[in-house]
Amino acid sequence: GCDRWADCCSCLKLQTHTMGLVYLLQIDEEVAKLLELKARLGGDDGKHQFVLKTAKGTRDYNPKQMAIREKVFNTIISCFKRHGAETIDTPVFELKETLTGKYGEDSKLIYDLKDQGGELLSLRYDLTVPFARYLAMNKITNIKRYHIAKVYRRDNPAMTRGRYREFYQCDFDIAGQYDAMIPDAECLKIVYEILHELDLGDFRIKVNDRRILDGMFAVCGVPDDKFRTICSTVDKLDKMSWEDVKKEMVNEKGLSEQAADQIGEYVSMQGGMDLAEHLLQDQKMSQSKQACAGLSDIKLLFSYLQLFQVTDKVVFDLSLARGLDYYTGVIYEAVLTQAGVASVTTEAQNGAPGSTEESVSVGSVAGGGRYDGLVGMFDPKGRKVPCVGVSIGIERIFSIMEQKAEVSAEKVRTTEVQVMVASAQKNLLEERLKLTAELWNAGIKAEVMYKKNPKLLSQLQHCEESGIPLVAILGEQELKDGVVKLRVVATREEVSHTVDIHTAPHLRTI
Repeated sequence: GCDRWADCCSCLKLQTHTMGLVYLLQIDEEVAKLLELKARLGGDDGKHQFVLKTAKGTRDYNPKQMAIREKVFNTIISCFKRHGAETIDTPVFELKETLTGKYGEDSKLIYDLKDQGGELLSLRYDLTVPFARYLAMNKITNIKRYHIAKVYRRDNPAMTRGRYREFYQCDFDIAGQYDAMIPDAECLKIVYEILHELDLGDFRIKVNDRRILDGMFAVCGVPDDKFRTICSTVDKLDKMSWEDVKKEMVNEKGLSEQAADQIGEYVSMQGGMDLAEHLLQDQKMSQSKQACAGLSDIKLLFSYLQLFQVTDKVVFDLSLARGLDYYTGVIYEAVLTQAGVASVTTEAQNGAPGSTEESVSVGSVAGGGRYDGLVGMFDPKGRKVPCVGVSIGIERIFSIMEQKAEVSAEKVRTTEVQVMVASAQKNLLEERLKLTAELWNAGIKAEVMYKKNPKLLSQLQHCEESGIPLVAILGEQELKDGVVKLRVVATREEVSHTVDIHTAPHLRTI
């Protein structure tokens, strides 16, 4: 007898209809998931359907990319060898306990492996900790070494900026007891040489010292137990504004606002030897013995850098922190301020702090520092081996080099073949193979087409596409005369003098 009975019925019908639509949408979603799963597992014919993609944070490299990468590696290795380094290699995975507790807040990025054979293992996060383990295990107290190998980080990849989960590191380290700052200055000289030779654009190398940071934290009122976590936050200044860094220190890590403001005054300072001298006279900083020791070493470092002629690119920057726990002294980081190609996407354009129209930061391409206590952590008797080193950020460098190659008209060769052995007529396969073998035996890089009777035009086109500079052309008349006709691919001119087939090694001189 309710007057609103009709309205109630209409409302009930609407609710029922709405609920039905929701259930249908849920069913459709579940069916779509099952179809996707079925596609992955295979169709009704029983054939497995693979998902053709690389794992997140990894990539394939085509021949052109590998040619660019090899060129970069050769430049870096040549520099390392020029400075007297020898090379080693270590396993791609280590005992988990070897890596645990060495990287501060970054330890969460370590890849742990499932238990295999009774050992808890992890993929190496960098090449420095395995190097320290290697020194302690083999009781080595002096070595200058380089190591180029892949490392793994369970990071959130930004592949357009050269950040991956699997990537190469190129490390140079000096281990041993030496006079202060001489090895450290050489590491900075190496960074300078590599970035200059690769011609990536303008760069600067930021330098600081962990002792200066710790002294700064102490005089600013940071509790001892918060040094490392506050250091990790300061390390984000190259990616975040000071306001965001301060907010993290105060709101997330419990630092007083007054202490944060005092830190802010110091981390805005940049300079050279003059800044170190100024801070040694600073009323607060002079109260910290370790800060004064670090500042004195920075002064000494700059005096050696002047002798190495690299001070035009080096700046003493109090905002540089480098979050890894194992650093004990001088730390440094190389940053590209202007990439050598206009199409490079810069971090500063995406809101990185400290950017200006004149100088745009495109990110770190090298970093390192002194870690005097790391080897002692592995040594049974706690014996320390002082170490200092640098790691070149090859992936970011490679990304820039690849973009430079894309905008350049210069062709990138993916092979090093010097001579293509070709024939002008049919039925000369045996003669082509014999000449090719003679070239190989003479140490000449040569190639032959895998056809019995290829067309001469096809062979010449292959040379142009591959960048092969010379073609050795065989014909019936040449065989009778016992000579080889040489053609320069670029100019399409035939070399006026001829070479006897049986003295093929002389092709090297042409």
